[in-house]
Amino acid sequence: MKALAISEMNRTAMAFAYVYDLKRDAIPNIVLNNLFKYTYLQSSFGINNVALVKGRPQTLNLRDLIVHFVDHRHEVVVRRTKFDLNEAEKRAHILEGYLIALDNLDEVIALIRSSKDPDVAKAGLMKQFKLSEIQAKAILEMRLQRLTGLEREKIQNEYKEVMALIASLKDILDNEHLRMEIIKNELLEIKERYGDERRTLLVHNEDEIMPEDMIPSEEMVITISNQGYVKRTGVAEYRTQGRGGVGSKGAGSKTDDFTEHLFVANTHHYLLIFTEFGKVFWKKVYEIPEGNKTAKGRAIQNLISIEPGDSVRAVLNVNDLSDEEYLNSNFVILCTTQGTIKKTSLEAFSRPRANGITAITVHEGDRLLDAALTSGGNDIILAKSGGKAIRFSEKDVRPMGRTAAGVRGIKLDSKEDRVIGMVCMKRENADLLVVSEKGYGKRSSIDDYRLAKRGGKGVKTLNVTSKTGKLVAIKGVIDNDDLMIINRSGISIRISVAQLRIMGRATQGVRLIKLNEDDSISSVEKIVNLEENLEENEAK
Repeated sequence: MKALAISEMNRTAMAFAYVYDLKRDAIPNIVLNNLFKYTYLQSSFGINNVALVKGRPQTLNLRDLIVHFVDHRHEVVVRRTKFDLNEAEKRAHILEGYLIALDNLDEVIALIRSSKDPDVAKAGLMKQFKLSEIQAKAILEMRLQRLTGLEREKIQNEYKEVMALIASLKDILDNEHLRMEIIKNELLEIKERYGDERRTLLVHNEDEIMPEDMIPSEEMVITISNQGYVKRTGVAEYRTQGRGGVGSKGAGSKTDDFTEHLFVANTHHYLLIFTEFGKVFWKKVYEIPEGNKTAKGRAIQNLISIEPGDSVRAVLNVNDLSDEEYLNSNFVILCTTQGTIKKTSLEAFSRPRANGITAITVHEGDRLLDAALTSGGNDIILAKSGGKAIRFSEKDVRPMGRTAAGVRGIKLDSKEDRVIGMVCMKRENADLLVVSEKGYGKRSSIDDYRLAKRGGKGVKTLNVTSKTGKLVAIKGVIDNDDLMIINRSGISIRISVAQLRIMGRATQGVRLIKLNEDDSISSVEKIVNLEENLEENEAK
């Protein structure tokens, strides 16, 4: 049982938590992330900082927003102060007229009583006491009760207050510091009046849930067909069978298409996809469309910008492209069908581009065959279709730039001969497994292949006959591995390597899969035991 604290609604309020009973195979983080995604426990929203600046819309950053807000508040304070000053001066002007009338009360009353009408009285007041029209009108409209002594004192006090206000308002207009203090005090007043404890929790961008966080970390079988259809399938769909069986229906495909690449990768790893023309592209495993074992998949041209006529030749499963130590301590080994080999630091492939980059310069008539990820101290075995193989140290190949063409790895016996596979021996006690195009194969000890210098013709690794057909694949294997064999008609068989006994280097081997007369092997891939994979990942 996992207790998941869902949301803290208020710091001062009592905290409530919901408890969910999860199934045994459930992943707590995935459950929590789905709750965040499909409920209102967590919300995100974008802010479009567009504001009118002097009548024109502009996109502002935080500093600009503050500057323009302060400028706006400053303008508000100035305009408000000018308005208040104008109103205060108007009031002071009227009060001055009242005081003049009260100081000359008898003359004012006599003038009003002797006047024919209000207009004559107003004109007389303006002429005799030097009053303005506004003052004279206010005096004529003044009630008689204001002629008492108490009302006179009130008028005098009000006049003093208005004059003090006028002096204060003029001081504000003359002093910018005072205006800024007013802005600050008004904001503090708003804070005191409306401010309360935050009821939501704000998080930084790096803590936001990304789509990748919603995807479980699990092992998937990646398949790529000869005509460029790709998919990922759960490992559980491939069951282990006995040697010599007829197999089960594997990747569904057209009659002229067949599976060329098959391997296991974690959903959160990177795939480095190498093509025949020597380019490399990047994809996350979870970005590969998912399908069942019989599904055709999706055209890889819809996932990467591959050139017309080009095709995928190798795919590397890379854990991380941001760890500098990991990048600088690992290398990518590339080989071509004409026997060229090249070694380049993984760091050169750590900056993904949508249109891909050049991984190796491929000469006319040659094609990229395979790619492998190494730690710099492995032994490399190259095999030819004629049944020969050469073993040499990776240290014999110096690191080169990303666009270099490479050096000779093995010498071909004829124009029809070509390199069919490369093995970089990474695991101790590993054996070499070879498979012919008519379904025969065997395991041989690595010790049967002497260590030589690169560039030689190699030694016999399979007794090629009309019964076996030419050599089509070589793999480095141990007992815990499984072998996935797929023929051109789409039939697949998965067998345990432990079922294959170790045989001599020059023998023709045993039958691994029964084929029809017009059928042949198209792809042979090694599937490492999942428990072993998990242990290796935990160790890292």
